[in-house]
Amino acid sequence: MTIVPEQLFLLGNLVIMVAYAAIMVAIVVPVRRAGQLRSNKLAVATALIFFSCAVGHGLHAIATYRSIVAAGAPAHLHGVGWSWPSAIWDLITATIGVYYWTLRRGYGVLLGGGSIYVSPGETHRIDEADARERAARDVAESHRATLAAVAEHTDAAIIGVDLQGRITAWNGGAEVMFGWRAHEIIGGPVSMIGDESGAEQQVEILARINQGERHVAYEARRLRRDGSPVELSVNLAAIRDSSGAILGASVVARDIGAAKEAADRQRALEERTHQAQRMESLGKLAGGIAHDFNNILAIIVNYTEFAIEAGAGNDDVRADLAHVRIAADRAMNLTRQLLTFTRGDTIQPQDVDLNAGIGEVRAMLDRTIGEDIALFARPCDRPLVVHGDPGQLQQVLLNLAINARDAMPDGGTLVIEADEAELDGEQLNMQPTVPAGRYARLQVSDTGEGMSAEVAAHIFEPFYTTKPRGKGTGLGLATVYGIVTEAGGSINVFSEPGVGTTFRIYLPLATTEAGAPVPVARGAAPPGGDGRTILVVEDEAALARVVTRILTGAGYRVLTAGTGAEAHAIFNEKGCDALLTDVIMPEMSGPRLAELVHERAPGLPVLYMSGYSNGLLGTTRVLGEEFPLLEKPFTADELLHRVHEALAAPTFSRAPSGPRETGAPR
Repeated sequence: MTIVPEQLFLLGNLVIMVAYAAIMVAIVVPVRRAGQLRSNKLAVATALIFFSCAVGHGLHAIATYRSIVAAGAPAHLHGVGWSWPSAIWDLITATIGVYYWTLRRGYGVLLGGGSIYVSPGETHRIDEADARERAARDVAESHRATLAAVAEHTDAAIIGVDLQGRITAWNGGAEVMFGWRAHEIIGGPVSMIGDESGAEQQVEILARINQGERHVAYEARRLRRDGSPVELSVNLAAIRDSSGAILGASVVARDIGAAKEAADRQRALEERTHQAQRMESLGKLAGGIAHDFNNILAIIVNYTEFAIEAGAGNDDVRADLAHVRIAADRAMNLTRQLLTFTRGDTIQPQDVDLNAGIGEVRAMLDRTIGEDIALFARPCDRPLVVHGDPGQLQQVLLNLAINARDAMPDGGTLVIEADEAELDGEQLNMQPTVPAGRYARLQVSDTGEGMSAEVAAHIFEPFYTTKPRGKGTGLGLATVYGIVTEAGGSINVFSEPGVGTTFRIYLPLATTEAGAPVPVARGAAPPGGDGRTILVVEDEAALARVVTRILTGAGYRVLTAGTGAEAHAIFNEKGCDALLTDVIMPEMSGPRLAELVHERAPGLPVLYMSGYSNGLLGTTRVLGEEFPLLEKPFTADELLHRVHEALAAPTFSRAPSGPRETGAPR
């Protein structure tokens, strides 16, 4: 059978149609298997092109077939089913299909979004780009791992908090600082580490972060798991997602309790240094004035004597001159006090028993102090021998007693005591400072008007007085200061307005070489706390921090409160093994707090502390003499030993009950 051109044209179109259909299937099948019929638009478009070409060649084949059938065989060359241009075009498209198929064998099909075929060279470039991206991801992941390790092991507490106040992150520093493990606290409210006021502050800070504030820094007090407080410096920063929306806050908290204590001590040391410098300057000024004034007084006194002798027989003139002489004597007494303050007066030191001095002063005061003031003298139970001028030491006690009398115009209680004390050389409120050692201690306490801190800072300056004009010279306490410092001692003053005042005078014992006190004989180390809980009640924040640090370092758990009411609430909530409380506090006294605590826990040990002497508190019935009292200032060893004694005592210390006498400290 002879094949005519129309039959050849029909066959060619059928072959090309099938080939294009096969190519379309070769594209669509892997794309479909990859699930990219909708996402890989380029692959689908290419498949549609080959599909349309296959349909076109199919239509050519149908048209040719109809022409052959209509014309019969043999077909004429001029039949309508085909033409030379169509045949040439079909040949070209067939060649393109063959070319595509050969390329397909050397190119990989890339079923990624946006592309079908990638050449070998392009594949190499893409692989290099992928390798660079993977390396960058590895570096970033390494940096994140390093940062996470740093955050986890830093001493600072790093905490993540969402906008609802829930904890989302908790590093190792937070575990050490607060005592909570990460799995115990993550997901819980941030109020778990704060009291009521702290929780309100946290809500306010998170609201500021949510409103767009980028960074917040502040200081705050938070609570550890055991209820003990921790002073913190806190920095908050907003946490944002990739779109910039605020998700929460990162919190970095550092314990600044030790730094605050150091700052308090440094400030006190600077104030003490300034006080010493001021007193030295005033001493030089007063000494110069006293010496010059003594020269003038010598002239006045002698010429007055001359005039008195010359005025013999004229009684009126002699009487007037006698008044001049009396005034000159008073002026000489003032200059003598100034010289004492500046250590410029002649003294005759010798060994003196302070007990004997207290007895002599009491005998003088009994006749002069007034019936409305109760006077108590408590000498030491053993001799207290110091090296000093007897007259000057007696003057110290008289000056302090007279000041106490003047501070109690409506009556009150005056207590003079003597005992031994041990100083560690670290007390910050001593004027001037003295080395560590054992000292004789004189205490003069009253229930008078008291002094503010501003007044107490100037009381030893010459001519400084709070008395009305004409009622005082301002030299009494300056004289006391000069006598005590000349004897190598120091003074401590504790006073509160409306409560009273206690002066403590420390003098080296006579067995100690002048200027070189014997080092403190340290006893056995105080026993550890063994995790027992002490509730410390002290309204002086700096002292509360010191006590907390001492007790915590010895193994005790410490709960602190600034007022009696706050302490009572903490006790009801958390309990304690012993109560260490100040005696005199605003609103609620230490004894009253002890009464309330003993209603719930009758056997709870109580140790009192006060800046007032035990003799004064016992005499005025604020605190019975049988109750344990730790007198301020105290050393760390004294505190720990007394706390241990209170815990080990077979009987507890109940607070005194009953009304308080008029004039007693509040």
